[in-house]
Amino acid sequence: MKNTILFFLLIISIKNFSQTEKFYTIEGTERKAIFYEPKIKNEKTPVVFVFHGHGGNANYASKNLNFHDNFTEALVIYMQGIPGVTNSIVDKEGKYNGWQMNPDELENRDIKFFDAVFSEISQNKNLDFNRVYAVGHSNGSRFVNVLWKMRPEKFAAFVTVAGPGGVWLRGAPQKSVWISFGKEDKIVPYTVQKFSAKQYLKAFKADESSAQTEGEITFYKTSEKKEMIIEDRNAGHEFPKSSIPKMVEFLKRNHR
Repeated sequence: MKNTILFFLLIISIKNFSQTEKFYTIEGTERKAIFYEPKIKNEKTPVVFVFHGHGGNANYASKNLNFHDNFTEALVIYMQGIPGVTNSIVDKEGKYNGWQMNPDELENRDIKFFDAVFSEISQNKNLDFNRVYAVGHSNGSRFVNVLWKMRPEKFAAFVTVAGPGGVWLRGAPQKSVWISFGKEDKIVPYTVQKFSAKQYLKAFKADESSAQTEGEITFYKTSEKKEMIIEDRNAGHEFPKSSIPKMVEFLKRNHR
């Protein structure tokens, strides 16, 4: 029995050792991120930034959007938003954690947070700068699009779930992207997300005639041979956890 307890404690210690909470002070405001170190070490380390939806937090995202268990070679960083986003569909007063939804909004507070984290890991870890990715859900997805517009040189590919942004990405450089949304979404209407997906296709000159569909997923190539995937789900606003392994495969095959 004693040996069993010791073994259990050892497992807990190993798990906790791989997970680190870090805090940053950005213009007087404390910000939080949870880091999961890669389980498989390589000479250079890819990075995945994950951004939760409105009202969420880094702890919840790390437990439910387990990219670290699926992309074991990567440093996975679950970022945490803060209150103050007053134009949210579900939180008009901005009481709950969220992310800026447009470039130059809220004095770019979340861009500055990302910049601080990226600067630190660039200096302290041997990153693979050709394999840096961002994943977002809902309001976090909108912020991923803000990063695409304002920091495109940092990223190889994106995953956006239940958060439209196709129209104002016109003029942004082409990147590979996985776009996911649900027909039964009660927060962001399906028609809005479907229209947004068409704007992505139009903005990046996707070849719709050569599209290939497998179940709920349709694959496109853009005019610059980037990969565009649209996942049109028979589901709601939730993040499609069952798609995470395929999303990771998509990220792995896309380099900057």
